[in-house]
Amino acid sequence: MLVIRLQRTGRRNQSSFRIVLAEKSAPIKGKFLEVLGSYSPRLKEKNVNGERVQYWLGKGAQASATVHNILVGENVIQAPKVKSWAPKKKKTAEK
Repeated sequence: MLVIRLQRTGRRNQSSFRIVLAEKSAPIKGKFLEVLGSYSPRLKEKNVNGERVQYWLGKGAQASATVHNILVGENVIQAPKVKSWAPKKKKTAEK
């Protein structure tokens, strides 16, 4: 299954991300099929190749939750944003 997800690049404390198309089972920093855009949270820049994203979504690729929200924010797709992050639940101590 193909997935559109973020791949981290950049130095420590200066993160930037590529929006890539990859196999779901491929490692996060590993092999990908195509670069579809970039995202820089520090500079608040988002560059997305909307035509190629639409093409791959039409072919059955799935976008990760974060990428889905980026695509909605850039008006590449028309859908509501999804919850992409949840804090870990604290374990209660049993006596």
